[in-house]
Amino acid sequence: MAKHNLRRAPLVLAWMALQARGLAERRRVLQGGGCAAAASLWPGGAAAAAPLPTWDLGNGVAMPTLALNTVGLTVESTERAVLAALDAGVSHVDFHPGVERDGVARALRRAPRGSLFLTTKVQSQQGNPGVSPAAAADLCRRQIDADRRALGVDALDMWLVRDSPNCDVVRSQWAVLEDARRRGAVRAIGTVNFCEAQLDCLLATADVAPAVNYYMLHVGMGADAHGLRSHGEARGVRTFAYGALGEPGPSADLLADGPLARVGAKYGKSPEEVAVRWLTQIGVAVSARPTTRFGLGVSACDGDGSCAAGLRKRAATFDWTLSKADVAALSKLAAPDSPTPALFSKACNPDLGTGSARDPLRVL
Repeated sequence: MAKHNLRRAPLVLAWMALQARGLAERRRVLQGGGCAAAASLWPGGAAAAAPLPTWDLGNGVAMPTLALNTVGLTVESTERAVLAALDAGVSHVDFHPGVERDGVARALRRAPRGSLFLTTKVQSQQGNPGVSPAAAADLCRRQIDADRRALGVDALDMWLVRDSPNCDVVRSQWAVLEDARRRGAVRAIGTVNFCEAQLDCLLATADVAPAVNYYMLHVGMGADAHGLRSHGEARGVRTFAYGALGEPGPSADLLADGPLARVGAKYGKSPEEVAVRWLTQIGVAVSARPTTRFGLGVSACDGDGSCAAGLRKRAATFDWTLSKADVAALSKLAAPDSPTPALFSKACNPDLGTGSARDPLRVL
């Protein structure tokens, strides 16, 4: 028996070494090994393409600067979009709790956890104006546990807290996210639709500054987003932009035969490709919808190939470059504009949803 065990020892040691290598690689990916390392865990994905750029968010977190935006997708279409994004080389998935989260969970049954950078948001309390800071903190704490269980993961890569007209609610939920980061339940934390006053409110008591502020930015709003970008960056908060094509639906002014189309014609690119490339070249991260078929609360990722084709175009954003002159010209455009980059914030837009002339959704 002793001789038999000795003969097996080299095989056992070799097997243990392979297991250790696999564990180390997965740990390296989850701790910020970068998009190229993560994508290599997905056959046929970004391993065959140039790796997308990443930002160092600290805490060992490397955030891919181009993300799939799943807002408005169904469970089935979210799953389809996530897997198509991986095939195209996009590993960062930006999703909401609930329906989209459940679609991501289904995708995770088919894709290794280490192949995806997962960003989600705290449930909005805008429709619950009477919520106390303590109750809001408890809701946030329970969501963190529930979402990790639903996704079948120990940790998410980034969690974003939503705005609230009540500064104390913002601070209480931020404290929960800071604790989750210390515990390893989330690796990076940020904000959604925070205007200058909200950022200042949060930073006054925060132990950890938001890694990013997630808000709308597109051609026509200026590269500084009406000053919100420079306000955040001066405080260590980078811009993660949604709405490259407009919100809550695609802007006809952006997609029509206008400046984006004229610039795109020089490069053989569509207006939407120019819109996304302008954002990446001015130095912000981008959460891009897979197609131009979307509206308020709805989006599409059908199985007809259009969604996969759109995602391949998004993934190819870094394969070409706008000239400095074209970036400057697009940055100077003052239309189509928006009342505020923090479009869906009740705190920044008290008239949001009222239907009044100052309601930014009515303007759009």
